[in-house]
Formats: sequence, C-alpha cells, structure tokens
Amino acid sequence: MADNENTPPAADALQAKPLKPCVQCGKPAVARYKPFCSARCADIDLGRWLKGSYVIPGEPVDEAETGLPPSERDEDR
Repeated sequence: MADNENTPPAADALQAKPLKPCVQCGKPAVARYKPFCSARCADIDLGRWLKGSYVIPGEPVDEAETGLPPSERDEDR
C-alpha cells in the first residue's frame, strides 16, 4: 500500500484536532480523560449517572407492569 503525500498520518490528525472543553467544568479537555479534563471530572460524571441524576423522560411505569406480586410491591414502600 503506497503512502499518499497529501494525506497526513492518523496520529498527526488526532493531535492537530483541538479537543472540546471539559463537559463538567469547562477547562480544556485532556486526551487521556476525553471528554473530561481530569479523572476527578470523569468521576463526578460517573457518580451522577449512578445516583440517577441523568434521567431520560418517559411515560410513568404502572406498578402492575413490574412483574412483582402485590404483597412484594407493598413491602418495598
């Protein structure tokens, strides 16, 4: 496969492309933690996902559709 003089190597293309700001704090993103600037911002985002802070709106789920018998549903409350 012949190299074309007009196309840069893939590594150079990645380095030349500027990274967007960190989605948590707005500082410049770092390639290692992309799209974040640090492990701290990545952990903050993960914590928000795990706590359920990010929710996709949808129709409410009817309790009858959960598949649990009524006695077990009442114990959860």
